[in-house]
Amino acid sequence: MIDAILLGLIRRGNENALEQLIDKYYAYVCTIVRNAAGDRLTHEDVEETASDIFLALWECAEKVQKIKPWLGATARNKARNKTREIRDDVPLDDEFIAEDSDSMDDAIIADSEKNTVKSAILAMDTPDREIFLRHYYGNETTAMIGEETGMTESAVQQRLVRGRKKLRHILEQEGLG
Repeated sequence: MIDAILLGLIRRGNENALEQLIDKYYAYVCTIVRNAAGDRLTHEDVEETASDIFLALWECAEKVQKIKPWLGATARNKARNKTREIRDDVPLDDEFIAEDSDSMDDAIIADSEKNTVKSAILAMDTPDREIFLRHYYGNETTAMIGEETGMTESAVQQRLVRGRKKLRHILEQEGLG
């Protein structure tokens, strides 16, 4: 009940309400970020990610239905994004460069396939893309996605089925089926 009141105040631009939610949920958000990222994020990265989550809450409060599930899902997604960012920023040392040209070729092919899949997912319509990313990359259940998007669970499942068919079709066209 208190969360709903605070959310309503945030929607009206009340910064004190946001501060109260931060006080209430900061430890919860940081725990989820640490659990999702493992030991790949520093303490500062965890704090920065938590701050980004509360900023996102402030910016899209109109779309949030229930605060705690939204914070949990957003924390997992942002933690994974942050770990990808960090992983992408790591410079390659000589010891990481494959000596075997076959394994290097395999790595290049795998990267090409990943890029094709990524492009196919990003080409989906907005609701389908969001559902697909939340389910397969954010590890959210269809029930959770349905609750947060206002759809029935069966509608979410149907969109996933259609998304997989579209993805399969694109990959087959690219010779990756």
